Amino acid sequence: MEIKIPNFKEKSELFAWLRENKDDIEYSKKSVLKFADGFGGTVIPLKSIEAKKETSNIEITEVKVRPIINTTMVRDSHKDVHINGLWKKSLQENTRIKHLQEHAMAFDKIISDKGDLKAYVKNYTWKELGFNYDGETEALVFDSTVKQSRNPVMFKEYKDGNVDNHSVGMRYVKMKFAMNSNEAEDTAYKEEYDKHIDNILNKEEVEKDGYFWAIYEAKVIEGSAVPLGSNSFTPTLSQKNEVIEDENEKKAKNELNAYKSFLNLKL
Repeated sequence: MEIKIPNFKEKSELFAWLRENKDDIEYSKKSVLKFADGFGGTVIPLKSIEAKKETSNIEITEVKVRPIINTTMVRDSHKDVHINGLWKKSLQENTRIKHLQEHAMAFDKIISDKGDLKAYVKNYTWKELGFNYDGETEALVFDSTVKQSRNPVMFKEYKDGNVDNHSVGMRYVKMKFAMNSNEAEDTAYKEEYDKHIDNILNKEEVEKDGYFWAIYEAKVIEGSAVPLGSNSFTPTLSQKNEVIEDENEKKAKNELNAYKSFLNLKL
């Protein structure tokens, strides 16, 4: 989705055009599935389950990852700012959210869903996400079990730590236009602009344009691993290799642990 906004020499001409076309632009924004800007960052591994010498040949067949799918209070390439709380209603209602490969809604592109996926929001400081900025954001987070049997391509990419961008596929539900205009007819737009401008991470960029759309509610459909997206603040926070053992190995290990406990030895 891309809204074509003409170039104007004067900001007053831009504001007049936006004022006149605001309703049509918002209709367009709400009528399509939007793929948000991707969020880039470094993978921070969790403590891995290390195979011991006697089980070193055990094959790793799934990894647990925690990608940041989207972040709030950043003006993206669509001139939109996601406001804290926009995912609350959707996460309560939508139980069919999917973790996808590159926004492709196809069986062979699904990375995880259902019992292998937990979607939620969590507050992070920008520094916790690996960025040297003050302040905090509300992140849309996936706890995802990526199985080799489900999507072998993305299993390998996550296991090798190659995935550092994510993007959300969503539909906008509620939004407000914000514009830094002192015209009497733009009072509501000015109030909306002043309410948020100091909390927007890339404030300087927004001030140059003088406008944005504040997104108050969106319906999340899916979150995707992407090579590059439009919001550059969505890394994979954590990755955990999961060792899958067969039943005989589990039984042998349990018997050994029981014997050690009987001898009062530390495991």
